[in-house]
Parts: sequence; C-alpha cells; structure tokens
Amino acid sequence: MSTSQQHQPSPTVRYGVRDGVAVLRLANPPVNGLGDTVRAGLASAVARAAADDHVGAVIVVGEGKGFCGGADLRQFGTPAATADPTLPDVLTTITHSPKPVIAALHGFALGGGLELALACHYRITHRDAKLGLPEVNVGLIPGSGGTQRLPRLIGAAAALRLIQQGTPVSGARASELGIADDCFDGDPLGAALDFLRTQVDTSVSGPVVDSLPPADAAGVDFDAARRTVRPSTRNGLAQLTAIDAVETATRLPTAAGLAFERAAFLGLLRGPESAALRHVFFAEKTAPRLSGVPPVSARPISRVAVVGAGTMGSGIAMAFANGGLPVTLIEQNQDALTRGTALVRKTYESSTAKGRLTETQARDRIALIEPNLDLDAAAEADLVVEAVFEDMGVKKEVFSKLDTLCKPGAILASNTSRLDLDEIARATSRPSDVIGLHFFSPANIMKLVEVVRGEATADDVVATGLALAQQIGKIPVLSKVCEGFIGNRMLTPYRREAEFLLEEGATPQQIDAALQAFGMAMGPCAMSDLAGLDIAWAARKRLAPTRPKDVRYSRVADTLCENGRFGQKAGAGYYRYEKGSRTPVPDPAVDEIIRTCAAEDGIECRTITDEEIIDRCVLALVNEGATLLGEGITQRASDIDVVYVDGYGFPAFRGGPMYYAEALGLDVTLQKIRDFENLHGRTWTPAPLLTQLVDAGRTSF
Repeated sequence: MSTSQQHQPSPTVRYGVRDGVAVLRLANPPVNGLGDTVRAGLASAVARAAADDHVGAVIVVGEGKGFCGGADLRQFGTPAATADPTLPDVLTTITHSPKPVIAALHGFALGGGLELALACHYRITHRDAKLGLPEVNVGLIPGSGGTQRLPRLIGAAAALRLIQQGTPVSGARASELGIADDCFDGDPLGAALDFLRTQVDTSVSGPVVDSLPPADAAGVDFDAARRTVRPSTRNGLAQLTAIDAVETATRLPTAAGLAFERAAFLGLLRGPESAALRHVFFAEKTAPRLSGVPPVSARPISRVAVVGAGTMGSGIAMAFANGGLPVTLIEQNQDALTRGTALVRKTYESSTAKGRLTETQARDRIALIEPNLDLDAAAEADLVVEAVFEDMGVKKEVFSKLDTLCKPGAILASNTSRLDLDEIARATSRPSDVIGLHFFSPANIMKLVEVVRGEATADDVVATGLALAQQIGKIPVLSKVCEGFIGNRMLTPYRREAEFLLEEGATPQQIDAALQAFGMAMGPCAMSDLAGLDIAWAARKRLAPTRPKDVRYSRVADTLCENGRFGQKAGAGYYRYEKGSRTPVPDPAVDEIIRTCAAEDGIECRTITDEEIIDRCVLALVNEGATLLGEGITQRASDIDVVYVDGYGFPAFRGGPMYYAEALGLDVTLQKIRDFENLHGRTWTPAPLLTQLVDAGRTSF
C-alpha cells in the first residue's frame, strides 16, 4: 500500500494513511476475529485518526479471505474475551467519530463483524460477500448492537428474519435490503476510496444509525414469531430472546435498547443452553479430524456410483449431486429404477416449489444423476456406495461383484447401519479400500454421516470418507466396527428402557411426551413407528443366539411385529395411523399387548413418573456411550454428542448425551446408574470408563 505514514497500533490492526484517509486493516487470521488485540487496535486507531488533522475519513477493511467473522472463538472462556475495551465500547467510539468511517466488506461479515460494520457511518459490500448475524446458532443473540441497529436500518420485519434465522445473505441482497450503501466488484480498498471520493462529504461526520428513531414494526407480528419457536427447537431460548430484543428496537431509544440487548446477551452467555450449543458447535468442527495417525492425503473423487435406487440410495445420490458430484444410480430392475428417479425428480421439484432451489439449480442437480440398470456402470467410479437391502448375504454378493468390476484404487463403501463391515470387506480382495458411509434418512437432508473404519481400511480411505462428507455439506463422525456402530448401538439400550417402562406401567404416549418435553425431536415409540419396527426386529432376530438367557428381555416390540404392526407404513405400530396421516393415535390394542407381555413375564404394573422415564432412557444412552468410548470405538466423547444431536434428535441445547452427563456431574450420573443396577440388574452395569473417571475425580470424559 502506498502510504504517507505507516503505524502498528496493535499486531492485529494495521494502520496507514493514504491520500488523507486512514486505512485500518483487520489482520487476525483465519477470520479476523474480534479478539482483545483487535478491539484495542481498532479503538486506538479510530481515536488516532480523529486526532490527526491530515486525516479526513477512515476506511476499515479486512485482510485475507474476508472482512471479519465476529468473535475470536479461540478466546472463548478466557480473560481475553472480556478484556477492555469491550466490543460495544469500541463500536461506540466508531459511531461517535467526528470523521466518517466506511466499512468495506468482502468475503464475509458475520456476527460481531457485521455489528462492527453497522456501527460505521457507511457500508459498502462486495456483491458476493456473506453478511449475517448467526449468533442464535450458538444460543446467543447479537450483543453489540445488532438487534438495535439493523432494525433501525432496514425495518423490524427484515431484521427479525435475519437475526432469528441466523442465516447470511449475499452482499447484493444486503444492498437491496439497505444494509449496505453500495455494492462493488474487485478490491475493497479501491472501492471504498472511490465511494468516499464520489459519495461522501468529508467535511461533516457521517450518518449515525444510533440517531435514528425506533425501528419500523410494519409487517411483523412478534407474538406470531414467538409461536413458531417449538420446545424442541435447537436454539429456542436464543430465538425467543432475539424476538424480544428486536421488538425492543421498535419501542425504545437506541441507548435503552442497547442496554436491554447487552443484558440479554450476557444472560444467555452465562446460561446452560448457550454453553451446550457452543459445545456442539466446536464438537461438529472437531469431529472430522482424524487423530492418532500421521497426516495423509485424501484420494481424488470425481465420480460416484450408488448401488440401490430405493429411498436410501436415491437420497444418497441426491446428497452427492447437491455437492456437485456426478452420480451413477444403479438398480437391477426397471421398475425400481423408475421409482428411484421419480423420487429424485419429485424431491427437487418440491425444493423448487418451496423456494429452496431455483429451477436451474434443480435441473442441474437432476442432470448429475445418471440412472443405469447395469452394475458394470460402476467400473469407472472413484467411489461406489452400496445401499441395498440390510442383509449380510446380499451385501457380500454385491461387494464381491464390485471387487471384480471396479478400477484399482476405487473406494467401496457400504451404507449399512449396523452389520459387520469387516465381514463385508472380506468378500473382496481389497479390504483396505472398503469403508462404511452410514447416511441417515432422508440422506439428502440429514447432516450426519457415520464414517466406519474396518480393521483393514487404509488411512487415506478414512481421510477420503471424512473429507468427502464435508465436501457435500455433511458432518462426518468416525467409528470403528461394532454392532450398530455409534448411533444404533446406543439406541438399543435406549429403546430397551422404553420397552421395560411400558411393561412396568407407562404408556407409549407418556414415554414420548416426557422425552419430547426433555427436548427430544421425537419420543422412542413414535420414532420406531416412523423408522419401521421390522428393521430393529430383523436385527434382534439375528442377534437372538447371542442374547444371555438370564437377562431381562421385553417381547413387546416383537409381539407388535408378529401382529403386522410395523409402524406408519403398516398403519399401526405403537400407535395406529389413519389412512394418509402421520399423526399417532393411541391404540387400546397396544395397551392390551403390553399388559399381556408384562403379565406373562411376571412384571407388576406401577406408577411411572416422567422423571424416571427421562433418567432411564437418557442415562442408558450415556452408559452405552461411555462403554464404546472406553472400547475405542469412537475418537472422542464429543463425537458421540454430534451423532446424537445431528442424527437422532437429541436436544442440542442439552449438548448431547455425554455433555449432559458432564453437566449433571459424572459422579451423580454414576450414582444414578448404580441405583438402577441395584433395582434392575446387570443391564445397568456401569461402564468401566465412567467408574474409572469418577474414582479418579475427573469431571469430564
């Protein structure tokens, strides 16, 4: 940069003067986070520019890929996060600058980064930049003016949509909304200098958002907005608080509104919900990292084949197409292939109708999926995903054929949800190339993918699975081979306790209601009906020879299946369903089946509390999670939390089952489990790892 003078008020804010304009460069990689040195540097630089008679205006730009990504998450929980000056104090300094301050945004301006821009007198943005206030995603609201300045700038209705949803908009859209004063292409600093020269009167201070009257509330119903937030909403408390804060912006002067916002922000920051959501946020970022092996490069994947065009296979094909990868969708008969391609087309047409995709985007994604009736079409794929019927014999046959067809170096993946991947791999001559990619249904929507590593799977194949899942917008979690991997293995004791509770006196609707009140997206009975009771029934029959005869076993689910009650698809499961409806209706016939099974097994009926339902079901998850963590099936306790939050509807505001146990206290958790062991026997034997940690005085996994 050509400058008349160059200064360094802080290592992360670079100060220079160009043609009478102070240029402040945020330089705190990777996202120019607003850490303590950035805040101090900004405050010092703005004050310095104000005192310099040779400076007529100030431009704030970001170095690297973006303007500013908000708070420096590396400092969360450290003294640096709250060190003076605070971000509100810095923004007050900028707002009160006697010389106009222009923020030139490129790449991204998110959270505190956008709040910084809102405090400036002018904002210009690259048309492809991403601007947003995503704080609700970690259980917070904007805490440095976002809920007060943005509504005053663009109206409460538009501001509430951005703040409550937490999703960014493009620079072009931000300009249309009125967030930015101008759009540019090219260099941010050059654009800012042009804007300053042509559109700003530097003889007066710039317009101040804080001086605007309360925000226009036209077109927004705050009570209706509150009703959209359900008890199971991932970040419900933050959304409700955001609605309150934006409503405040329509009623109070700016100073009072800012005080309300800051108090609400700090309340959320100190609360358990935001702490849990921040845990999930970091857990999701950490999960794709492969630990314990030297760095290894992923194999290039330019074409995918999916074998099986059922609901799961079609969804997987769409997941890859959504990530821009061409897919060959293979089925063995025309009717099945026609149904699969029809499902693909219907799904994309629905997304277009709902405004989630443009017609061009939908058409492009459909074009990426090539239907084929010949397994030989998998020969040139870099990755083949098997998504056929969940039967070991069928899967081994498919893998044996793929082994002879596919090119050297191609990765062979199974979508199995619980079968032994090592046995599948032994059906090939290349077990090092075999991996599990367990997508969750609907695969084109659900974020979670369990990446399953077999005993022979090569490191670069594991790295490829993790990287590819991220490439297509998924969150991968690595698991070793065991019955059910992470998610379904833990689901077994969870469902076991629900079935035991039914025999002891609870009803399906009581169990589901208690766990939904806890925050689960669905209760276990309704979830089983949705998934299909026959799937778990097949697994139980397969594992029956290994089941100890002296351990309690509930026959309720088996009896339902024996009576053809397979769930929603059969019109009856734990509930009955009217034709064309997914609404569960309590069924006296189910109550009779439960009573009969309990009586035949000598189980007495008693009153069951909601508290017992929650403790037994949730702590069954925790105990099994601690067991598989101790066995090394998963890399981290936080990976288990990711699986359950993103794959099984565990409430994110509780952080996942392992985080929940830590918040409850590992000692308290262990004592409850021991109490259940005393009452119910060895199905409740505490996980050895949990016992070891508590004995050692540890408070986390």
